[in-house]
Amino acid sequence: MSITIELPHVGESVVEGTIGKWLKQPGDTVKRYEPLVEIVTDKVTMEVPSPVEGSIVKLLAEEGETLPMGAAIAEVATADSPEGSEPETAAIEVETTPPGTPDSPSTTGYLLRDVTPVGPTGGAAVELAEPTGTTASANPVRPAPVTPAQTTQPPTTTAIISSDQARLSPAVRRLAQEHSVDLSLIQGTGLGGRITRDNILQYLETGPAHPPAASLAPVGQPAGETSVDGLETNVPLSPVRRMIAEAMVRSVTEIPHAWSTVEVDVSGLVALRTSVRAEFEQKQGGSLTYLPFVIKAVVEALREFSTMNATWGGDKIILKNRVNLGLAVAAPEGLIVPVLHNADQFSIAGLAAGANDLAERARTKSLTLDDVQGGTFTLNNTGALGSYVSGPIINYPQAGILTTETIQKRAVVIDDAIAIRSMMNLCLSFDHRINDGAEASGFLAAVKNKLQTFAPGTSIY
Repeated sequence: MSITIELPHVGESVVEGTIGKWLKQPGDTVKRYEPLVEIVTDKVTMEVPSPVEGSIVKLLAEEGETLPMGAAIAEVATADSPEGSEPETAAIEVETTPPGTPDSPSTTGYLLRDVTPVGPTGGAAVELAEPTGTTASANPVRPAPVTPAQTTQPPTTTAIISSDQARLSPAVRRLAQEHSVDLSLIQGTGLGGRITRDNILQYLETGPAHPPAASLAPVGQPAGETSVDGLETNVPLSPVRRMIAEAMVRSVTEIPHAWSTVEVDVSGLVALRTSVRAEFEQKQGGSLTYLPFVIKAVVEALREFSTMNATWGGDKIILKNRVNLGLAVAAPEGLIVPVLHNADQFSIAGLAAGANDLAERARTKSLTLDDVQGGTFTLNNTGALGSYVSGPIINYPQAGILTTETIQKRAVVIDDAIAIRSMMNLCLSFDHRINDGAEASGFLAAVKNKLQTFAPGTSIY
């Protein structure tokens, strides 16, 4: 019997997907649940499995082609296929958001090409910029999932994967560990140079392959085709880059952005973190950055200013009854916004574990659709890149986005005396259809006040 494979439906708000890379070719055999194709959506990039066992007869969609969900993408001949029979249809099953979960989308954002850990905008560190003259924290390990009231000691794994090869699916990671494969010797052929299962199997059979010439391009310079006169280089758009561009154009086209900023004295926060950091990291196993403290202040302020936790509904304003905070993270293929659901129900320690977990899974491309759906407000740490002030683009269709800027020691006047304090700017872009300056300023003031109340002795549990 010949089976027609369809592009899987992965959520009500996801209407189309792009073929990122075929992991099987015509004539190849495929087992049931074996990865068949990489699909790129505006939510997440994922490997999807074959629903049947058999051999690939025909690929009905090309790499880079964008199709509606449910479209036919391949034909597979199963063991009992009679010759010349009409193909039947089989859908790939993909775990999606549970019923009742808000389906407000959290789209991809703008790409950061430097994928070294730089906080929420750069992956693992999830770290606000340290005050000038201090030492940044080490990268966190991934904690186990947490409940709102607790954190859990993270599992340990065999460290055979370098930071440059962290973009692995669980199946590929497990296969590499089982055979003690040095991944630095493998040239990935998956989307964006990702190492696939077939790459590891080929390595086990033939040894390391020589990298293609394109990989010799300078670090940070995307490969492309240089013009005849040598004055320009044309870089083809990846599916993710194209979706990011479309999402950004939609946001700035449909949402009338307004912008505001405040300066915050975070000297007490710096002292609090210093006082509890070593104990927390020894007890919990993960990194304690400034981010969870900021999250705590933001989610509490969102409870006070409900129109900042909302979307525009045309003839109405839709208030969100849950606080699901999006955290901007630079993943291997571009910036995405995984969501910390019900963030207002977590302690600071729980927020630290949850944020570290999301950042780690974003960087290793192991997020689920539920992880990137339902966001109601977004937080971004541009300060980790050294930014002093920024004007962020709202994550459509939310009502606002807040950036935390670099923490610097500055001379400020307190009670007519000059003092050296750790200062940070908060920058807010907001949808002017939903909120005016009064509401935006009130929200910023609330976040500021909450941050300035942190001091040694504040409980993080």
